[in-house]
Amino acid sequence: MFHPARHFMSRWTIRLFFMAMIGSAITWLWISRNGKDIGCLSSEECYQALINTAKRISNNAQQPQLQQQLEHQVNQFQQAKQQEDSVALLLKNQQSPMMHEHSILPRVNGAFVALARNREIHAMRSSMRYLEDRYNYKYNYPWIFLNEEPFTDEFKNLTRSMTNAKTYYGQVPSEHWGYPDWINQTVAKECRDRMVEEGIVYGGSESYRHMCRFQSGFFVMHPLLDGLDYYWRVEPGVKFSCDIEYDPFRVMQERDLKYGFTIALKEFYSTIPTLWETTLDFMKAHPDYMYPKSNPDSLFNVITQDDGLTYNLCHFWSNFEIGSVSFLRSERYQAYFRHLDQAGGFFYERWGDAPVHSIAVALMLSSKEVHWFYDIGYKHDNFEHCPTEPDWLVHGKCYCDPKTSFDYVDGSCIKDYLQVTNTTVNDYIITSNEDE
Repeated sequence: MFHPARHFMSRWTIRLFFMAMIGSAITWLWISRNGKDIGCLSSEECYQALINTAKRISNNAQQPQLQQQLEHQVNQFQQAKQQEDSVALLLKNQQSPMMHEHSILPRVNGAFVALARNREIHAMRSSMRYLEDRYNYKYNYPWIFLNEEPFTDEFKNLTRSMTNAKTYYGQVPSEHWGYPDWINQTVAKECRDRMVEEGIVYGGSESYRHMCRFQSGFFVMHPLLDGLDYYWRVEPGVKFSCDIEYDPFRVMQERDLKYGFTIALKEFYSTIPTLWETTLDFMKAHPDYMYPKSNPDSLFNVITQDDGLTYNLCHFWSNFEIGSVSFLRSERYQAYFRHLDQAGGFFYERWGDAPVHSIAVALMLSSKEVHWFYDIGYKHDNFEHCPTEPDWLVHGKCYCDPKTSFDYVDGSCIKDYLQVTNTTVNDYIITSNEDE
């Protein structure tokens, strides 16, 4: 894709390079002819030698011709050296568009939010590199890092070095990363042991359960998110395979979107056997929080295929999500989270934040408030979303292989989503060839 700003910078970079070459050639040509006469071998030595010689004869009235000659040479050399230094400085500043304030585009009130441990520093830096190179060098959206333990100086220094944006570091409150009073920890351990025997992924992990509970409801309440309109969740070790030629935060704002995703898939039933039953109880108690399922733009049928008798396990994979802070902080969402939290399923089963977020989105929002970020190539672990629309690999400068995209294989819920919303891929392309 043609970028006028980059083209302009590249063109001036080339011009400045040749100016530097010419300035250097003039400087060293003069030194080669006159350097030996004034006793110097480098441009700096010659410059100082000329200055010193000029000072020595400045008061010698008996050598007016020599004085004039040297003053002329000094002026010529100063001009050449100043030109060389100025061009060199300009070239240095042109090396990265991230270094210029004039290249930073207007922002909306958003930030990246990452839950990461100190030992994940290199995977986190990798994720940052992808996003900075593909997108954030143009905007400098801030980064917010959260951890259940204090961040080390190494983590802070190494993440700061990956971006020109501001970085913030916060610790998760202990009450948000531990067992609430109503959980029987003995029973919780028995449940974990049973899930280990059944071979369920993360079945025996306590920390995974604390993470899922935190990401389901508490993360958005952290003080570092105060004042934000939107968050973009970023995990350590994820990859972004396409240039992002627009601002997703601004798209969220301009379209009044509440939630955005890239991958939709089915959850393991064995991790959430009572989640839907618990959700139905909440729906009966709070019908005023539900978006009318009879409306044509309802997302209810994205998560059920039998009018709500059962949950079809479809969910938006929340390791990539761009969301509205006000929605997740709203009373309707937080009431749902508190209801689930009191039920104990985060510890007695293994409820994940992805199905929790997704069920809430499908029950409380309309399809007009949710967006599939189709044109953002994304990979987490072995699951990848790669845009497959014709010519998109070239247009989006994607390196991913469309054949590896998870969108249309067994286990994906994208087909269901498109069918329920009566949309196609083209409805979700923000930047198209026609826009150029």
